[in-house]
Amino acid sequence: MVKKSVTIPVSVVMVFVSLAMLVPFLMMVLTSLKTMDEIFAPHFVWIPDKWQWSNYKEAFSQGDWGRYYFNTTYVTVVTVVLSLLINSFAGYAFAKLNFKGRDLLFFISLVGLMIPPQVTMIPVFIILKHIPLAGGNDWVGHGGLGWIDSYNGLIAPYVAGSFGVFLFRQFFLQIPKELDDAAKIDGMGRVRAFFNIYVPLSKPVFATLIALKAVASWNEYTWPLIITSSEHMKTVQLALTVFRDENQTQWNLMMASTTIMVLPLLVLFVFTQRYFIEGIVSTGVKG
Repeated sequence: MVKKSVTIPVSVVMVFVSLAMLVPFLMMVLTSLKTMDEIFAPHFVWIPDKWQWSNYKEAFSQGDWGRYYFNTTYVTVVTVVLSLLINSFAGYAFAKLNFKGRDLLFFISLVGLMIPPQVTMIPVFIILKHIPLAGGNDWVGHGGLGWIDSYNGLIAPYVAGSFGVFLFRQFFLQIPKELDDAAKIDGMGRVRAFFNIYVPLSKPVFATLIALKAVASWNEYTWPLIITSSEHMKTVQLALTVFRDENQTQWNLMMASTTIMVLPLLVLFVFTQRYFIEGIVSTGVKG
């Protein structure tokens, strides 16, 4: 009875919190269907008098949105795939392989979690600009642009990360050592055991990192703004500036584009939510 009396108020609070979180999304969708007069009306207009579905067509007629979506999708997919490979391998090594300096290296990798990305953006920019034999550079990295204004430049800084390594390590630590012993008896090497045993058991942590990495890459604004300079390399976040000029911002068109931008992330969450919470909880059980 006590548990039930506690659960009801908590559920009510969670419902109100969930509704509060939906309000900005609802306002975004409704704004995308308004006229500019309704947006700048003296009193706030919740529901437009006439839904302007033409805003979506007009929004996508301003700029090369096919190219913007291709750039963002390509960068996001490649970043997520490479991140899964690198972080899972690193997490497996830190969790299951015994080598000299393992704990020290893991501690050093965690230091990356304490450094804001804004601190490293300029050094990373300089490094990418001087990549040898890329973008017109010679073998010592001079004379060209390196990976500036390229897909490699957009992807490289986000391929690996301390948080992903930490997630995989924590998850792999919970897998019984007896499975490794069984793999050895069956004649499996480390690589084969990783793909045949650990990967099939790791759906929650893979889904977790897919969701987190995809959202971060898809929504990234600052780094694409720094690393790109040409129109054909713009991502969707940068492309939203086409609706803003010196005089005004076309909020209805911007919200229409933003609504379409959110849809892939919502679809991704639908497919990964089954494992997402499980992955977050399980990676924090054992240190």
